[in-house]
Amino acid sequence: MAGRLDGRVAVITGAGSGIGLATARRFAAEGARVVAVDVNAEAGQACAEEVGGECVAIDVTDAPAVEALFDGVASRYGRVDVAFNNAGISPPDDDSILDTGIEAWERVQRVNLTSVYLCCKYAIPHMVRQGKGSVINTASFVALMGAATSQISYTASKGGVLAMTRELGVQFARQGVRVNALCPGPINTPLLKELFAKDPERAARRLVHVPMGRFGEPEEIAAAVAFLASDDSSFMTANTFVVDGGITGAYVTPL
Repeated sequence: MAGRLDGRVAVITGAGSGIGLATARRFAAEGARVVAVDVNAEAGQACAEEVGGECVAIDVTDAPAVEALFDGVASRYGRVDVAFNNAGISPPDDDSILDTGIEAWERVQRVNLTSVYLCCKYAIPHMVRQGKGSVINTASFVALMGAATSQISYTASKGGVLAMTRELGVQFARQGVRVNALCPGPINTPLLKELFAKDPERAARRLVHVPMGRFGEPEEIAAAVAFLASDDSSFMTANTFVVDGGITGAYVTPL
């Protein structure tokens, strides 16, 4: 439905590809002014140019840079209506706890969890000042399930996103700020393709557990994000919003 986000200012991290890029397109189609944030300046700028928005190239684990990001957006546009905290990594050296080193563990935690903490820390005060805002934090279905094909730091980081989101959603509910966690299932993004291209057996093991029998598309997740960003979800906060093709509900899947 075009127009649900008319006049709203939306900040998207990890906007240069995958779910972030698809969401930037969807937000722009629904009337939002998009601020595309990505550590890859070229990808972020391409996104911004496509959707008629603005690119801010920063490392979202850098606290002063994240603070300047949201202060700058509020200064330039007068408000921050939506923060989609979506940047994340899943490197190959994040594997079983028996094999994952402390450096890999900490790198994933910084990008996937600390960056969400920083974006919430510096976006929410602007929303409280306005008396309204929507924060959507990207978690994952893996925060809700166990897996024998482990990515231990990734899984732990997404569990942290869920817990933090619930607390923030409750804390700021009466100040007009909604905070929800998005839990995508396996999505057909460059990150997933890179991971599974290196290990087709792991890809096959995961896909068989999805009742729909396929990976999701970024546009399907973008539709869910647009719902959470809009007033259509006005009575939702501290919520775990699962869009996973049925994987978290499956005990036995169709042959």
